[in-house]
Amino acid sequence: MDRGLEKERFVTFKLKSSAAKRFRRFSKSFGKSQSMTLLTMLDFFECNEVSPDERLGETVSSLKHQMKRRFNAVIAIIRDIEKNQTRPTTAMLQKLFEEAANQEEEEDYDFGTPQLMETSEELKHFQEGYYKWKKNFQDVKIEMGQLFDKVEYVKNPFGKGYWKLNMSKDELEQIKKGMDHVHYDNPSETRR
Repeated sequence: MDRGLEKERFVTFKLKSSAAKRFRRFSKSFGKSQSMTLLTMLDFFECNEVSPDERLGETVSSLKHQMKRRFNAVIAIIRDIEKNQTRPTTAMLQKLFEEAANQEEEEDYDFGTPQLMETSEELKHFQEGYYKWKKNFQDVKIEMGQLFDKVEYVKNPFGKGYWKLNMSKDELEQIKKGMDHVHYDNPSETRR
């Protein structure tokens, strides 16, 4: 007898004989009465919101197997990320923190106490620097004047004129060596 349905009366359905035989076989394999098998089937369709006309495709056991494979693949990916990315990064950060902790603080450089000069000494110091730069400027000015004296304009009959330096290569090299503060070997940005 069916539990909970003992007092209910039986009702007949009109089924084709092939459908009835198939349903009876299914009920026997399921291990319940025909009424309980039919109720269980209806509950399944209602709970899962599945129509009997729809095909679920694969069986539940194959879906479980497929999900298990997918989970294993996800676990493998996560382990690979942990192995190849997270652990090395963590190890590098750990080493950096350890080295930073072990590193001694920077030494303070002692520049010494500044020596104070008297006003006359300070004035003398700056005057000497001024006169030194003034002499250098005068020397450069004289050398540039001599250089400009050796430059002449040549008029070209077929185009633009140009400036010509009447000086030997040795004389030019002497001027270059005398001007140690000019970087004549390095071309400018415009290559002129």
